[in-house]
Amino acid sequence: MNILAPDKRAQILNCLVEGCSMRSTTRLTGAAKKTVERLLVSAGTACAEYHDRNVRNLATKNVQLDEIWAFVGAKQANTGIMLRDAGVRGDMWTWVAIDADSKLIASWYTGGRNAGAAFYFLDDLQSRLANRVQLSTDGHAAYVNMVPAAFGGLVDFAQIIKIYDRRSCGKYSQPACVGVEKKIRTGTPDISLISTSYAERQNLTIRMSCRRFTRLTNGFSKKVENHRHALAIHFMHYNFCRIHQTLRVTPAMEAGLTDHVWDLEEIIGLL
Repeated sequence: MNILAPDKRAQILNCLVEGCSMRSTTRLTGAAKKTVERLLVSAGTACAEYHDRNVRNLATKNVQLDEIWAFVGAKQANTGIMLRDAGVRGDMWTWVAIDADSKLIASWYTGGRNAGAAFYFLDDLQSRLANRVQLSTDGHAAYVNMVPAAFGGLVDFAQIIKIYDRRSCGKYSQPACVGVEKKIRTGTPDISLISTSYAERQNLTIRMSCRRFTRLTNGFSKKVENHRHALAIHFMHYNFCRIHQTLRVTPAMEAGLTDHVWDLEEIIGLL
């Protein structure tokens, strides 16, 4: 079996993390589509395992949570009930937890947007933290009960609820925000730190860097497994390889998880 050279693998990964689709990556690199897909799977698996083992015991104080929408195979309305219920086609939500100070992606999970998915995500986040934190979320109802269930009350939790004028909503545009309400749910959070701005900005980074999240294209994921692999690579690259414009170091360096900027060859080395 032919094995790609490390520099060729790095070239393919570089295309994938810079917003190229799998087909455009094949055109840019000259690799076969199946080769690109196999590397996506193997690299995604390695990145997810490395994140699970090493992004732990975080001295985080202020965490922001948000969810970002995408779909796999087809949009929800065009998906059969059995496939939709099985979670292999239709709407796919990615839950993201970002450290507001180091900008590190501490935890992420891809699945539904229900209470079960919320608890799985929050329980994983709680296991990675070394101390009590302040959590800020949007107004999603699942957080209200699932945050205390996952953290056992040992958390300062607040929600920032945005009020929209639905009359100003267009077909592809979000309605205008006409007000914001901050609600304290658990503990004694600092009012001035209740925000989801960094988490929402991370949603833009995901859409710009991961082709599968680009709206109104045919670059969406066709398999839920590949969707998760692509996200694992994206978050690994964001945490360890990409220098944050404000911090001047990578989020992983700021969080004390590494002492240098990783390159893509180091990610390839995880294989």
